[in-house]
Amino acid sequence: MILFPAIDLKDGQCVRLKLGDMEQATVYNPDPAAQAKAFEDQGFEWLHVVDLNGAFAGETVNGAAVDAILKATKNPVQLGGGIRTLEHMESWLSRGLARVILGTVAVRDPALVVEACRRYPGHIAVGIDAKGGKVAVEGWAEASELGIIELAKKFEGVGVAAIIYTDIDRDGILTGINWNSTLELADAVSIPVIASGGLASLDDIKRMIEPDARRLEGAISGRALYDGRIDPKEALALIKQAREAAQ
Repeated sequence: MILFPAIDLKDGQCVRLKLGDMEQATVYNPDPAAQAKAFEDQGFEWLHVVDLNGAFAGETVNGAAVDAILKATKNPVQLGGGIRTLEHMESWLSRGLARVILGTVAVRDPALVVEACRRYPGHIAVGIDAKGGKVAVEGWAEASELGIIELAKKFEGVGVAAIIYTDIDRDGILTGINWNSTLELADAVSIPVIASGGLASLDDIKRMIEPDARRLEGAISGRALYDGRIDPKEALALIKQAREAAQ
């Protein structure tokens, strides 16, 4: 069980969006590398990074900021946003990224995900972003007709390291994780699932460590950490206790 702190990059700065809207961005730190180091110092073990500009552009836009993050932290980093080619994946993985997250390309070209898993086993995650129960693409700007589980099942058995499931209708507004749909997805596939979108308080952390949710790999937290609604020390202590109890 892992709590992934999130750094969302817009124009080189660490921001959080509200409901996936680029016009509703709050800047939390102009220095993403310093933020990455701060999360490591607080005791977090992983880092979740999204190139927001890249997600809309279909290519890396905040590459310099990501490179700075990789230099600033020893923690493994997973990156999503605008990664659409094998060359792009190889470039990032060779620079020290632990995982690349494929979102739009997983919908548009599932065969590319399969090939990526073959070439880079253990380093490929799939991002499934849902709006109104359907998968969204192109930086959440477009809705597809694909169902969440329908897409996830396409990648069973091909070596996807994790599925990062985001409920866009909850993202950045602190209404709590959509546990029902997240656990339904986790029940439907054998791929580890990471919950994202809406994590609001320690109540969500406590829910995350309940026995029925322990099949999740973890959850991502953004705004609640930045706003101080979740105390990192307390959250990580709860997760540590749950890990020890499960052993």
